[in-house]
Parts: sequence; C-alpha cells; structure tokens
Amino acid sequence: MCLAIPGKVLEIEGGDCTRAGKVQFGGIVRQVNFSFVPEARVGDFVLVHVGFAISIVESTEAERTYELLESMGVMEIDPPVEAS
Repeated sequence: MCLAIPGKVLEIEGGDCTRAGKVQFGGIVRQVNFSFVPEARVGDFVLVHVGFAISIVESTEAERTYELLESMGVMEIDPPVEAS
C-alpha cells in the first residue's frame, strides 16, 4: 500500500528538472523534489510520496487529511507556517 501525505510548500529552488524545496507536514519540514509538478508554487499544498510531490491539492482537502491523521493518533498537527 502506498501513502501520499499533503504538505504546504514553503520554498522552491532550482530549474525544471532539479526543482526541490521545503514542504511542511504538520510540524515537520522535509526536502521534496518538485519535478513531477512544475506548476507548484510557494503556498500550494502538494501530495508527497517518497520525497516527490506528485500533485497539487486544495487546502481544504489537506486540512481534512491532517484532521483524520490526527484523530487516528498517527500525526501531531501544528498549524502550517506562513510562507515568507
């Protein structure tokens, strides 16, 4: 079974094939590759699977997923930080 988790894009660097940046998942920030979603921008929510952003999702869907994971006790949720 594969699981993709939504996260908020905090920063993006690099060109088309080397786009990478930071994504926040609750209170955790990880480095993510954006090669599969070149249209992603800072402030967007993306689904991430094994370090790759695979699609953009609506913020309401991301929040609903966070609430579900938190209710299951799988993830502690801190509010997403504002991108600067």
